[in-house]
Amino acid sequence: MSLQLFDSLSREIKPLYPEDGKQFRFYLCGPTVYGPAHIGNFRTIALHDVLYRTLKTAGLNPYYVRNITDVDDKTIKQSQKEGLSLSTFTNKWANVFADDCVTLNMLSPDVEPRAASHIDQQIDLIQKLVEKDAAYQANDGSVYFRVSAWKDYGKLARLKMEDLQTQKTTSSGAVNTADEYDRENISDFALWKARKPEDGDNFWASPWGEGRPGWHIECSAMSMEYLGESFDLHGGGVDLCFPHHENEIAQSEAATGKPFARHWFHCAFLNVDNEKMSKSLKNFHTLEELLAKMPDPMAIRYSLISGHYRQPLNFTFNGLKAAQSALAKLEKVVTSALQIASIETENFETLFQESPSSEWGIFEKAWQKLCDDLNTPSCLGELFKTLNERTNEEISKN
Repeated sequence: MSLQLFDSLSREIKPLYPEDGKQFRFYLCGPTVYGPAHIGNFRTIALHDVLYRTLKTAGLNPYYVRNITDVDDKTIKQSQKEGLSLSTFTNKWANVFADDCVTLNMLSPDVEPRAASHIDQQIDLIQKLVEKDAAYQANDGSVYFRVSAWKDYGKLARLKMEDLQTQKTTSSGAVNTADEYDRENISDFALWKARKPEDGDNFWASPWGEGRPGWHIECSAMSMEYLGESFDLHGGGVDLCFPHHENEIAQSEAATGKPFARHWFHCAFLNVDNEKMSKSLKNFHTLEELLAKMPDPMAIRYSLISGHYRQPLNFTFNGLKAAQSALAKLEKVVTSALQIASIETENFETLFQESPSSEWGIFEKAWQKLCDDLNTPSCLGELFKTLNERTNEEISKN
């Protein structure tokens, strides 16, 4: 069965395949490293990890790029508050994030670029946009993308140009603090931000003066650096749909004249006890906090991937306990099966990574569910159904 996935741009379920016939190239907007990532962040990353593993198992030879945002208002403000250089501060939180990913059994991406290490690429991309009159320098020295010059603006978020007034809120309804600068039109967004006193030593030279890149241009430049001007899939949380991913599409396609990403993969929100996660409600959980209450990282991972990626997931501690019980059942059955087959656990874990399988036997239905829009809950349901049937067969034999 071919692998297929819902595309946020076309609003259709479409087959996944490498356009070049050799390697499936995909990009995920990674964390902004100004503090510990929360479980909402890790839901998106865990689901992309499932996609990465599924692509590998299906034989699509994926090449996975996930960035680190280490230059933006939050990282600069917090590093200065703590009296640390930007690199020292962001390295600290990038390392915490990496450790958390290992704890949750995430496969490492093939490349994990950082914005601060790709300033030249961002300047080159902005320069192309200025030369094409798709960008301009404002009186304050910042450079903005001219939204009115891009007729397809709004195609991802289904926005009409005449209805577009501002970029003050994101697709999740949160306040967008990425573009608090002067501009010709309220809908335009910053590509290069002119140096301000509060930036301290965090600035770079450019054709438009000292400053730093805007958030949106960072991902376009880094994804194109490693995946080319057009690639197979771009992913992230649904909150990034507008303005971040909308802006990525506009600036990238305006610069190259080519389609940016062929497929868009967005993961829905994670709620906690049926409420939106927030620090004010004290339901804002980091991995470290969860492990202090439930020292089983695989139960946390199981919970994060147990719901369909297009549906909001309600995270509860009762759900964590249920996940732990489900995993215990799986482990018992798998351990018994491996002993019968004389297969070592470490060999089982890498069994399909080097040689993809087309024969799934009794687990064929579970695999088909995974291939059909990455339906993890249905896949798990088929898995347990099969295991229960086999257990009942063994009981009846005895």
